[in-house]
Order: sequence, then C-alpha cells, then structure tokens
Amino acid sequence: MVLFGLAPASQAASNGMLKVGVLEDPKSLNLWLASDAWSNRVLSMIYEPLFVREPKDSKLVPWLAAGEPVYDASKMTYTLKLRPAKWSDGTDFTAEDVVFTGKVIKEFKIPRQSSKWSFIEDIVAVDKHTVRFELKRPKAVFLTRTLTTPIVQKKQWEKLVAKARKSEKPLSALLRQAVDHPVGTGPFMLEQWKKGVFVYLKANPHFFAKGQTMEGYKMGPYIKGIIFRVFGTADAAVLALRKGSIDFYWNSIQPGYLDQLKGDSDIKLFVSKKSGLYYLGFNLRKAPFDDMALRQAVATIIDKEFIVKRILQGYGEVLHSVIPPGNTFYYNPDVPKYGHGMNHDQRVKKAYEILKAAGYTWEVPPVNAQGQVQKAKDIRLPGGDPMKEFVILTPPADYDPHRAMSGQLIQEWLRAMGMPAVSRPMAFGALIQKVKGQHDFDCFILGYGKLSLDPGYMRSFFHSAMNKANGWNMSGYESAAYDALATESNNAMDPNLRRKMIMELQKIVMTAVPYVPLYNPTIIEGVRVDRFTGWVQMLDGVGNIWSFCVVKAK
Repeated sequence: MVLFGLAPASQAASNGMLKVGVLEDPKSLNLWLASDAWSNRVLSMIYEPLFVREPKDSKLVPWLAAGEPVYDASKMTYTLKLRPAKWSDGTDFTAEDVVFTGKVIKEFKIPRQSSKWSFIEDIVAVDKHTVRFELKRPKAVFLTRTLTTPIVQKKQWEKLVAKARKSEKPLSALLRQAVDHPVGTGPFMLEQWKKGVFVYLKANPHFFAKGQTMEGYKMGPYIKGIIFRVFGTADAAVLALRKGSIDFYWNSIQPGYLDQLKGDSDIKLFVSKKSGLYYLGFNLRKAPFDDMALRQAVATIIDKEFIVKRILQGYGEVLHSVIPPGNTFYYNPDVPKYGHGMNHDQRVKKAYEILKAAGYTWEVPPVNAQGQVQKAKDIRLPGGDPMKEFVILTPPADYDPHRAMSGQLIQEWLRAMGMPAVSRPMAFGALIQKVKGQHDFDCFILGYGKLSLDPGYMRSFFHSAMNKANGWNMSGYESAAYDALATESNNAMDPNLRRKMIMELQKIVMTAVPYVPLYNPTIIEGVRVDRFTGWVQMLDGVGNIWSFCVVKAK
C-alpha cells in the first residue's frame, strides 16, 4: 500500500486513485472524540447520517433514511423508515444501530452531540428498518441536527461501550478508545494509515447508493480509493497541486497563492460561498457600549466593502446579518444595513447624525458648520464626560491576519470620529478567556469559519440565559422579547413557521447591534482537471460527499 502513498498522481489517476492534499493527520478515528477538520474529512467518507444537505440549495434530503420522518403531534413522536444498507464489513445496517447510537450519545453525554439528543425520551426499533423517536418536548433541531448525526455500528461499538461503562470516568474512557478500523456505511473504508504521510481509503463495495440516482446524481464511487497526503504547510500542498502530485487540495487556498495557479489550464479554481461569520462584538454590560446609538454609529462608520476588497483581496462577501447569505432558507436580506452603499463622507455624516441626536458632543466635531467632513477631536458622552480609551481585541496577525488588519482599520475609522479606539492583538486563548470567561473587554473581533445551517445559535449567541461566564452570549445582550421569540423558535416543529421567527430575530438583533457582522471569506479550492472530472460545487466548497461519490478519472 505504500506504493499508492508515494505513486505519482498521474499513475494513481490511471489506477483510479484520487490523491487529496491535507495539512494534518487525523487527530483520531474515534468518531466521538474527533473534533478537528482533518479527522472529519476522513471520517465523513466512512460514517454517514440519516439525512445530508443536497448540493443545489443545501436542503436536507434522506440519505440512510428512506424518506421524510412522519410526525405524530399527539404523541410527540417521529417515525422514520431506513434504506436497506450494509456496513463496510458486509453486515446489515438496521434500526438497532440507530437506537444504539442515540442511546450511547444520551448516556455518555458525548461532547458536541448530546444537546442534539437530550430532548429525546426514547428511541425504539419498531422493526429492522423502522425507528421511532419519542420526544420529551418539541425541538426544532431534531430535524436539522439529530437526524444529521453520523450513525455507528452497534456490533463494533457495544463491547467498547460496555468496557467504558466499567471505568471510573466512562466518558473519558470511551473517547480515549482507539478505533483502528472504523466500520461505516459510507462510500469508502479505511485500508491503511501511515501517520504523518498518508491515509488510504478504498471504495466500500457494500455502499448502498452505488448505481442509484440521488438528487439527480448517478452515484458511485467511480474511483478505487482516496489517498489523503499530509503536507504540513500550505506552501508544500500548493506546490504539490502545481506539480501534479495531488489532484485536489482540500483546504481553502489563500489569495496570495492564486497567481501561481491561475495560468495553469490543468488546474481549476472553485470559488464557493461558506457559512461563516466574522464580526465586531461589543460589551453591553458597561459604558460606553451599553448605548445602542453608539453601537449603530460604529456599525455605520465601518467600510465593510473596503475590508473585503483590500484585506480579503475581493475573495469574500460583506455581511449585514449574523446569518450569512449562503444560508438561503434563513437569511434575512431586509435587516438594517448600516452604511451600506455610502461613501466615506456619507458614512461619517450619518454616524455623526446618530451620535449628535443621542447627545454626544465634540471639541471638534466630524462635520463642521458648513457640512464638510473633518477630523474630529475628543468626543464626549451624553453626560458631558470625555469618552475613555477603549480597546478592540483581535487575534494576532500570525493567527488570522484578516481579523488583525480589520481591527487596525476600524481603529483608524473610529479615531477619525474622535473616539479613542485602540486595536490590540492578543493570543487567541487569552482573548477567548477575556471575552468569554471573564467578560473583561470593550470590543473584540472574532469569527466562525463554519456555522451550522441550523440557526439555533441565534438563541445561544443572544439569549440572556447565555449571558454568563463561558456562555455564548459574549456581548451580554439582554431582551425579554428576544428571549421569548428565540425560545419559541427553538421549539417550533414547522420549518416555515420557524423561518418567520428567525427572520424577525435577525431584525431585532441587528437593530440592537450587539455584533457588527463584517465579512465572510469565500472558499478557494484547486483541483486538477486533467485527470479527474465531475466535482460537485455547493456551499462550503467541492470537498463534499457528493463530489467523492461522482468524481471520475478521465
């Protein structure tokens, strides 16, 4: 198998082997421990959920499920039929595997999974291919999060689970359990892992969807396997793509590399939207950012288009809501868009208008008596006191240059308004502790590279119950009306009714502006089109289950 790991990509392609470049080894092949992107890239080819997102609109469609779940509102139950499928060891996939997966998650409170199952009272195997979920209470995330949980094989895991139960720390014992040969229902299965060099997955001969048409795609896999080659640095991975040592670099390529790749007709660059959010957050627990007018003025003065054009080199989109536009079902395009479509002078005048109406004064105002924009000096709060220096915390440039540079730009724009702003880089762990743990900050710039398409985070980020040490409501925003609607939306079982609530929540929160959404970088991925064809582009790029099921060697 080492031959596959080292063979030139041209030879591998002729053998039906797709070579994929990655930056790191998987941290673990234990599905319930793995939380890093590199582990999940490999495991997503092996383990599968009941429902997946389809490429066109990112809607949930049945995968291991045979159809939509049937809801009985009087009993608060969902009944779901399963497809006839097999595990990679050739044994049947059954309702017992789904029941086992859910019960283990609930019993052990598996991190990142237990919240998706905690509201389920019981899971019952009605027959070999039918599962019934009995809910304690209505919960919208059942459809979007519970049913997208990867399913494990009872046969492989029941002995490991029984062993973990006997430990003093059962959860820790289960997560530490080595899983050298994971058994899954996915299109590929593990053949060999040479740590630090490659992971080799071969096509699963028992894959249930092979030969079937799903969402308009005739499913394979048509390749014999995937070799994940570990490079360690982006420089090495991009060079390998240029030389043809790999067929696909599964990571977003930074714009600085694009000049090396654009002129090569054998390489195609896919530019895709992602479900990301990078934003400026305020501390609403103390002055001066407990004042909504000040927050709205700051949001107005920030030139998001400039940030995307200059810092992201055009590879990104301006954000106006905490739900990005790529999440088409829930995104509200009608939220307040502070400063949108304005030039610099117009933004300054609008921000000045907001602040002046709220009682702010200046030694030298940003707009003079003739209506001309000028550099302001010494802003004073509505009570007459000088505004004290405040700090915008950002990750350091070597962690994320985009956020660090955005902080510097925002500092200068605010100083031009007479505000004593200072942008200060801070080690990422220390920044999180300051903001999330201690609430000891004025402003911060953070982000989420891949938000869930389920908008349950609208409650997590802004509900008053989450305004606590290490809670997700880092800004300290509190609103009884928002709390009530956010809770109601999380319990709404009708997707269209919930959508209306999420639309309204976006309007409420973007009027209050605890966060200023800034930008969402696009994903840039490179593939060799001289050897493989059939890549499927969707939200978050071409590295997805659909691509690997339909891509073919030329």
